[in-house]
Amino acid sequence: MGSFISLAEAGAGQGLAHTPEQIVARRRGRPAGTTQAVTKEPVKLRLDADVLAALRASGDGWQTRINDMLRAALHLAGRI
Repeated sequence: MGSFISLAEAGAGQGLAHTPEQIVARRRGRPAGTTQAVTKEPVKLRLDADVLAALRASGDGWQTRINDMLRAALHLAGRI
């Protein structure tokens, strides 16, 4: 069961209280103002099954690690 806060706790800044209007007005996605200056571009990439399995097995953040590996390879090759 979730934890609930009282109105007194919410008024004292100890928790969050949302009105029905706030809940309906809330939009999906990231909150406004939380986007980075440099965004990443979504692409479709075909990888060998064993390579993809190994990357996914490394845990959360595997897509970021792919980006880091590609950046390091390009840096070593003198392309960036």
